[in-house]
Amino acid sequence: MRHRKAGLKLNRTPSHRNAMFRNMVTSLFKYDRIRTTGAKAKELRRWADHLVTLAKRGDLHARRQALAIVREKDVVHKLFENAGDRFGAISGGYTRVIKLGRRPGDAAPIALVELVVAQDTKKKKTKKKKTKSEPAPTKAAVDKKAADAGQKEPKKAAPADQQDESAMKSEETAKGEVAAPVEDDTAKVEEKAELEEKTVEAADEEKAEKKTKAVPKEAAAPEEEDAPDTKKTAKDKE
Repeated sequence: MRHRKAGLKLNRTPSHRNAMFRNMVTSLFKYDRIRTTGAKAKELRRWADHLVTLAKRGDLHARRQALAIVREKDVVHKLFENAGDRFGAISGGYTRVIKLGRRPGDAAPIALVELVVAQDTKKKKTKKKKTKSEPAPTKAAVDKKAADAGQKEPKKAAPADQQDESAMKSEETAKGEVAAPVEDDTAKVEEKAELEEKTVEAADEEKAEKKTKAVPKEAAAPEEEDAPDTKKTAKDKE
């Protein structure tokens, strides 16, 4: 009895069978799809799913376990780099088997084994239900709208002469508004100049008054000094 003996024998020895599936799974991850018989395709899915689970784990021990099965290092590195993006959204079912019919020579069933693409795992967008459109207006409503539009006549445009006169008036008013602030500015400037002149004149007058007050004191001092000289001259004469 074959207890704990999973997998198909396929009329081969264990060493032959393991070497064959190692080559097949290496080709599958290298080219993303291979053609083989139906029995081999079903057994190959077990090997491929096991390697994808190791790649999703992604640690060093898992990489060494994958290198013990896959023949080429580049294929293992490619699988471990892309496993998270390609198979991260799903758990299991990483391959699909498509039956292709019978082989011409021995009529063996042929199948195509391929890896699942990440785009296939995305959920399909549900179509939104269309809202009911508003009913078309009836003839009576259309006639009412036409009558209302006829009653409201558009305003007539003024003649060209009146438009020119209004434009000239608007320009004159605009010029007057522009010139007014300029006159106000000139008046302010003149007032400031007058105030400055008055302040300067007042300062000059104060300085002149101070000078006139200081001059008599200075003139009196030399007269006092000259008085003792006159006395000396009188004594000398005596």
